[in-house]
Amino acid sequence: MNVLGIDIGSLTAKSAIINSEHEILAHTIIPTGANSRKACNASLERTLEEAGLERVDLGLIVSTGYGREAVEFADAQVTEITCHARGAHFFHPQTRAIIDVGGQDSKAIKINEHGKVMKFAMNDKCAAGTGRFLEVMARSLEVTLGEMGPLSLQSQAVVSISSMCTVFAESEVVSLIAEGCEVHDIIRGLHLAIADRILSLLDRVGVNGQVTMTGGVAKNIGVVKALEDKLGLELVIPQEPQIAGALGAALIALDRVS
Repeated sequence: MNVLGIDIGSLTAKSAIINSEHEILAHTIIPTGANSRKACNASLERTLEEAGLERVDLGLIVSTGYGREAVEFADAQVTEITCHARGAHFFHPQTRAIIDVGGQDSKAIKINEHGKVMKFAMNDKCAAGTGRFLEVMARSLEVTLGEMGPLSLQSQAVVSISSMCTVFAESEVVSLIAEGCEVHDIIRGLHLAIADRILSLLDRVGVNGQVTMTGGVAKNIGVVKALEDKLGLELVIPQEPQIAGALGAALIALDRVS
């Protein structure tokens, strides 16, 4: 039995196919773009191709994420909180808290030893500290998203960022550049400000054990390091942190067909 989980985020669409042995047969990550439904179909087709399967080989499809209702071919929809919990627990069973930072929201989730959600806090009213926020800052600093993490590690003098509103923070960054501040110092300041915002969510759910970070921002070593410095512990990062939600959806699909 093969099942598919699909996570439609504001920036990327992720899909994962697993079999009844809980083996990941294929996973893909593509830009969501301006058309969520088109991204859903493209994500499905590409993941099936990667797995060498046909649509009829899938026993069930579960969708999750920001655009889960756009997945017309899904058999069921599940909230992203539940799916991220299942996915993170699958990758790292010792996980007891999850930090997920995606394109337009941030989440802190507390789970038990079975991967069940006990408590969660979510920042879904503002893009501050998310992937979109970092995209805007990268554009202002004329660097790529991939360059931001390594550059921040070169910082020797942290620049304080007073605002986390995307619009005001962008203006602040432009002013700092004009004042002659080093780009890597500004980036480090941004990452520390983001860490403070994320930790305020984590404080609301509590930390009692291993903390795993998922989502695209988990690939930014600068944000990860800033969080680790403030938490005083090492974060666990899955090999592919962006597919945690899709994988969780697939695991739930397997539960239902079993």
